Amino acid sequence: MWSISKPCLFLAALALGAAAPAPTRYVVDSAGSSVSAKVAFLGVGSKTAGFPEMSGTARLSPADPKQIDLDVSINARTLTASDKLTAERLKGEKFFWVEKYPTVRFKGSRMTLGDGRNGTVDGMLTARGVSKPVTLSIAFDTPPASASAGEPITLTGQTTINRYDFGMKSYSLIVGKKVTIQLKARLRPKG
Repeated sequence: MWSISKPCLFLAALALGAAAPAPTRYVVDSAGSSVSAKVAFLGVGSKTAGFPEMSGTARLSPADPKQIDLDVSINARTLTASDKLTAERLKGEKFFWVEKYPTVRFKGSRMTLGDGRNGTVDGMLTARGVSKPVTLSIAFDTPPASASAGEPITLTGQTTINRYDFGMKSYSLIVGKKVTIQLKARLRPKG
């Protein structure tokens, strides 16, 4: 019969606990991040709006790649478009209504990575005071599990939503209802 002392059990438990790396916390580097939204226009072309101000945080766990806490806020008041009239309409009550709802937010809570770099993030998108579940197709420039400590990583993502789901139903004859959203988030490790 083997006899194992209590100190040996303690050291073994400590070693097992130390084997799993702690989650890494990141902040969104606003200067290296962007969001755009593209919608069909007149059935033959498209219009794109940009959102140059973004902030947020992310927490990734190399030990459990399904866990992600991604919280990205977009300042809708800084929305840009190809012309002043379009930008004004998009900021107005019929679309983003930035006076009442100045922030668009995505909170991701579950991640699936097929090859350590590409996958999906499930979460909730809130715009105009309406929250709906959304799945983002994502890609990391560096797999989070092998990212060097202290080095930033970039997450890109894309999803398509129905703007009607968020109360943006105006101009239905000339503006498409499907909107493709593209996200680029430069994530810096939080010190």
